[in-house]
Amino acid sequence: MDVAVLSASMTPFGERDAWIQELLAEAALDCLDDADVHPDALDHVYVSNMASGEFEGRTGVMNALVADIGATPAYAQRVGQTSASGGAGLYAAWQSIASGASEMTLLVGGEKMTHTTTGDSSDIIASLTHPVEYSHGVTLPSFAGLTARAYLDRYDVPRESLAEVAVKNHDNALDNPNAQFHKEITVDDALSSPVVADPLRLYDYCPVTDGSSALLFCPVSVAEQYTDDYVELSGVAGASDTHVVHEREDPTWMGAVAESGQQAFEMADCEPKDIDVMELHDMVTLLEPLELEALGFADRGEGWRFAAEGKTTRDGALPVNTSGGLKARGHPLGGTGVAQAVEVYDQLLGRAGKRQVAADRGLTCNVGGFGNCVTTAIFERGA
Repeated sequence: MDVAVLSASMTPFGERDAWIQELLAEAALDCLDDADVHPDALDHVYVSNMASGEFEGRTGVMNALVADIGATPAYAQRVGQTSASGGAGLYAAWQSIASGASEMTLLVGGEKMTHTTTGDSSDIIASLTHPVEYSHGVTLPSFAGLTARAYLDRYDVPRESLAEVAVKNHDNALDNPNAQFHKEITVDDALSSPVVADPLRLYDYCPVTDGSSALLFCPVSVAEQYTDDYVELSGVAGASDTHVVHEREDPTWMGAVAESGQQAFEMADCEPKDIDVMELHDMVTLLEPLELEALGFADRGEGWRFAAEGKTTRDGALPVNTSGGLKARGHPLGGTGVAQAVEVYDQLLGRAGKRQVAADRGLTCNVGGFGNCVTTAIFERGA
């Protein structure tokens, strides 16, 4: 069964007074209002969330959401897949519609993070690493630093090329009213910011974030009863890589990105050349070129050239992270993969305002950990 996205919404990202239940309900109700669908029409409700228990001491957020928005007796399920929870939620929502089990499925992703200290939030996130690595103090920023050093040295990559990713994504966020940062930065700003994990600096990393986002799914045949303006989820796939990063043959190659991307392209019956806009998982600037390579848009060791040469700007040949990406839109863990899809939905339907690019087909790639698990999805403007 062909699966449509009927509506989409996201809350402002950043430091919010609201807690997780309020954030989820805010995005959910906005999404339903956008489609003029009553909550009692929902069959399934999925909540993408990594760590509400660890961050807030709150579990059962999916059941609470169904009650809060008046969607009982809809089936509720929490989807947790670390920082790829949002992408995993896309896959679950697609399955619920494609299987015929549901005719109207709501997906909401979100996280509340900013009330914790940087150390506490880093520790919660680092818990997704292998226990042996975690016991030695390994964190995702340190993985990123080690991989960046290997990538820069192996392919003789200029350090400035990673700073160009940060500059581009901050520029895009300036025109996104829901983005966490509305601050222009320069390459010099990025290169002179404090060192986090050499050679990477503060402006190479995304922030901790509060926020949520939502998508409403249904069969294409049902979407056509509501509107002519809908988006089809034409390809979606997930894959995993080794849990222990140092067991990979090449840490600069994102195998789960490549595998999920290949499957998604096959399902959507298209190729990289057919993609007009992308939202990639730039938890750290290095990941944007690595994902471009693994997805087949760039040769190995050449992905860094895209930002450096302006190919991925909004007026470039392949706009990437028009929302500002995780880097500047923000990264509320469970909400990120959903927010990526919200941006692509808005681009395909011409709702992106100043960020608008010409696009008929878009791609999202949501990464868990340092490539431990990945979901890639391809969206097309409805017929």
